[in-house]
Amino acid sequence: MPVDTERALAAAPRTTEISWTPEDVQLYHLGIGAGVPATDPRELRYTLESRLHVLPSFATVAGGGPPGVIAALSMPGVDVDLARVLHGGQSLRVHRPLPVRAAATRTDRITAVHDKGKAAVMVLRSDAADADGPLWTAEAQVYVRGEGGWGGDRGPSAGAPEEPGAPDRTVERPVREDQALLYRLTGDLNPLHADPEFARRAGFDRPVLHGLCTYGMTLKAVVDTLLDGDVTRVRSWTVRFAGVTYPGETLRIRMWRGDGAVRVAVGAVERGDAPVLTGATVEFTQG
Repeated sequence: MPVDTERALAAAPRTTEISWTPEDVQLYHLGIGAGVPATDPRELRYTLESRLHVLPSFATVAGGGPPGVIAALSMPGVDVDLARVLHGGQSLRVHRPLPVRAAATRTDRITAVHDKGKAAVMVLRSDAADADGPLWTAEAQVYVRGEGGWGGDRGPSAGAPEEPGAPDRTVERPVREDQALLYRLTGDLNPLHADPEFARRAGFDRPVLHGLCTYGMTLKAVVDTLLDGDVTRVRSWTVRFAGVTYPGETLRIRMWRGDGAVRVAVGAVERGDAPVLTGATVEFTQG
């Protein structure tokens, strides 16, 4: 099979030197829809260098280059067609607030390969640290369609979570027609998000928005709505990608606030609230 489980799991970690600047942070924030209205003081925290704070999900693009879902395809023991790959889920734990400028070391390794019958699911773990210590730990779940069925461990179940009654808050966030074209400048040049022909080969009517763009848009909505715009209160952000978002659609983001955690569900308004993100949780510190 194109995913050689033993080789992938036994491979030595891959270490990469990364760095970023305030301009990289600003571009990421613009890519996830920050800056509207442009003069709103709450938005200037994301767009103006003199007030800049870093939304923790920036970690998924910090240093540029391919995101985890693509980086996993270049790991030892992996040889699959990009058109058969989907981003199944993403988790991020930040160990301290991210600086607006830094040089760091990121270490990537595949920690699990699960057999889901009709697909293989690889888990790519990424740890980053700078001179002051650990910055974040991230995990990307990479679905490879058609590569399951070898009798391996199925891994954890991803059943649909129950929603705990009416949400505490609901907000809607529009996705611009050119959102994917802007977001891909952060480093994810997967043609699925720009090339109609490639999107059709992958089984979609038209290019879809990056899952990690929806991931960032949703975290920003939670921070701005329930955490007083304080990005430093976020401790972790975990989601399952249940469906796609198309540029031009509207995200309906429902939030249930608990003690130290916010549960989140996201749907596409124009498609009858078709699920986009499920099993989503933001852990935070009390303000």
